[in-house]
Amino acid sequence: MKIFLLLLFITCSSYAQSEYPQDYFRNPLDITLVLSGTFGELRSSHFHSGLDIKTQRKQGLKVYTAAAGYVSRIKISHFGYGKAIYITHPNGYTSVYAHLQKFSERLENYIKQCQYDKESFEVEVFPNSKELIIQPNEIIAYSGNTGSSGGPHLHFEIRDNAERPINPMLFGIDVKDSKAPIVSAVYAYPKDENASINGKNERVPLRLIPQKNGDYEVEKISAHGTIGFGVTTYDQLDLAPNKNGVSNIQTFFNGNKSLEIDFKRFSFSESKHIKRLIDYAYFKRKRSRIQKLFIQKNNPLSLYKDANDNGYVLVEDSTASVYKIRIRDFKQNETWISVPVNGKHDSIKKVTDKDLSKKSLIYSDKATALTAKNVTVNFYKNTVYDDTYIDFKVNSDTIYLHEDAIPLQKNFYINYDISNYKTEHQDKIFIARLYGYYKTPTYVTTKQKGNTLTAGSKVFGTYTLAIDTVSPTIKPVNFKNKKWISKYRYLKLKIEDDLSGISKYRATVNGKWILMEYDYKTKTLTHDFNDNVVNNTKNEFKLIVTDNVGNSSTFEATFFRK
Repeated sequence: MKIFLLLLFITCSSYAQSEYPQDYFRNPLDITLVLSGTFGELRSSHFHSGLDIKTQRKQGLKVYTAAAGYVSRIKISHFGYGKAIYITHPNGYTSVYAHLQKFSERLENYIKQCQYDKESFEVEVFPNSKELIIQPNEIIAYSGNTGSSGGPHLHFEIRDNAERPINPMLFGIDVKDSKAPIVSAVYAYPKDENASINGKNERVPLRLIPQKNGDYEVEKISAHGTIGFGVTTYDQLDLAPNKNGVSNIQTFFNGNKSLEIDFKRFSFSESKHIKRLIDYAYFKRKRSRIQKLFIQKNNPLSLYKDANDNGYVLVEDSTASVYKIRIRDFKQNETWISVPVNGKHDSIKKVTDKDLSKKSLIYSDKATALTAKNVTVNFYKNTVYDDTYIDFKVNSDTIYLHEDAIPLQKNFYINYDISNYKTEHQDKIFIARLYGYYKTPTYVTTKQKGNTLTAGSKVFGTYTLAIDTVSPTIKPVNFKNKKWISKYRYLKLKIEDDLSGISKYRATVNGKWILMEYDYKTKTLTHDFNDNVVNNTKNEFKLIVTDNVGNSSTFEATFFRK
């Protein structure tokens, strides 16, 4: 019986250790892995779903399949992942390669045929398991900077069969990291109006005292009631200066575990709730992310483990307690923070908003509609996380809808009645958000039904109506009308629209559609003559570019090739 139990223990232990196959996936590049972004890293509106691998500040590095399999998806888009390949492997996992410059010749021919068939640069296709079989160590693409990439790199993911991204390092993808995480700030939060920290009923910054061993002490605080803590932290790897995300955070109160946050796996549907993990208002005002080490209501994140009282701690009067935070990176380098807490029932200096009567209340558990003049703003159930008072007023065509300091789960909808506008202008009007210091109008996807314009947004701020009657501009970059361009491989033009933005474009040569790749960062359209669809000596080129309210420009030119 003892032998059976021992074997069972060994089997279970081995299974736990090999939950993810080791040495199955290879480094997708043939250079040393150096990362600019780690898995689970906190981004502006989501968790980072993979590894951002540096490509030596250049494009065109060979990208290898991480393992044998078949191409199950190819997606090309102007934004997001840009050019991306998804490879499904026999073990059930899928690897993802994004921001690619181009695909291997076989895959490039396949996807270009799809683009020409659909007459669209942006495509998404799902080949079957027999169409594009990928062999071990096969070159599948070349690294690039397409989509919403901020610089040349390879975004690499591993997903399970439920399409949930998993930290690739769990599969043995190795990166050098001998440095412990760094802590830049710690904060304490009262849970409710009855709690106090250093005599205050608001978020309180705590003074960090670095220790010689790399850990931190915090100056003793006095507190009473139910409180939580927050931390600003990052990790640095050995070969890069980037401030990356950490892998695991645990908290303890008087030696008992209070909460764990494990950045091992998540689903894309929950990624937007990063706004509930971080102190969103602080991030928007200070551009620094405080990770809250407690769980508020309407927080569906699956990252939490062992949540005792949702990570909050109860501090009673005349007690001495210690709150500890353990922060680890994937290589188990760790940093500890120790916070001594003195239980003291201080008189609370409460922060109250005296002007709530002038604000509008948005409910979290039911729909709310705000109306003024020719404007209605609809908030559906679960738009806000908590019942929230906001500033709301309408002046002429401008809506002042609080400030972007309150996290939202989903879109609210702005509705304008434009029946008072002149008929000739109605189809050129759109809803814009006034963005940045100069309050630049930025197009928000706008739909018109009768005399009503509607737009959805997930951020508070100032919105207005704007009119765009100016067509996009088109300028040739490397050719002129009636010129020979036989030596050129590419045909390039620059397209711009200063207000509502580019919506679509269509290019033809001798009446036949040609593929043109749009790079919104450089505002450039490029055709590759190696597509072999332009075969005549004399060619009539035509390009039509349309903005988001329907203004169009047409450019025509003749060029010669042989």
